[in-house]
Amino acid sequence: MSSEMRALAHQLRYEPTPRRIRADAGGRAIVDSRDAFLVFEPRKLTPVFAVPEEDIAADLQPSSNDKARAGQRSQFAAHTAQGHALTLRSGDLELPEAGFRLTDADLAGHILLDFDAFDRWREEDQVIEGHPRDPFHRVDARASSRRVRVAYGTTVLAESARPVIVYETMLSVRTYLPREDVNFGVLERSSHSTICPYKGTASYWSLTGAGSKGENIAWSYEDPLPDSTQLTGLIAFYDERTTIDVEGKTHA
Repeated sequence: MSSEMRALAHQLRYEPTPRRIRADAGGRAIVDSRDAFLVFEPRKLTPVFAVPEEDIAADLQPSSNDKARAGQRSQFAAHTAQGHALTLRSGDLELPEAGFRLTDADLAGHILLDFDAFDRWREEDQVIEGHPRDPFHRVDARASSRRVRVAYGTTVLAESARPVIVYETMLSVRTYLPREDVNFGVLERSSHSTICPYKGTASYWSLTGAGSKGENIAWSYEDPLPDSTQLTGLIAFYDERTTIDVEGKTHA
């Protein structure tokens, strides 16, 4: 199944959503649709919303400089499907290259929208952050009694026998640990943060004195979204930058 899913990632994929989708920018409602699609462009892991043109309360004008602005605002502009960039204008509000009209016949009349170009998105009345949620993506957190040891070189960062192991579709397995089992004597809080649409906003810690390799090496969802409350306050470390031993099986 995983190999089949990876093969599909090279194709343009789309899925209708029954949810009411709304987006605001500049203090005004720009998008209100009950006929939206979730669209995955080839080789992109996260979807974007596409809505009927008539559900956008803005003028759609061809972009005059597609390539020059590509990637300036977000990855949205680096399109992997054929189409044309559009600028959205509503009164004095302008959202450059915030829309994209695909040439694919199945999505004719629908406009792809740059999630980051808008100030607020809602599914029904719930605000969503980061990017649209993938309906085929799962985040399963499971309490465990496996013994876990986390190290950076010879420095022990954590030891625990009560981890919560997170299995997330198409992503690496992550191990979250209680704060009491983490060596905060070698960590310092960072100003860095990230947003996950499934888990919420993550805070980060860096390894003291380790330089760039130790920056933002651990994270925690201190006030997670309702679907991920099991992770509240737990600490996870990057397997790619630490050595995580789970009962003799090492991830590094």
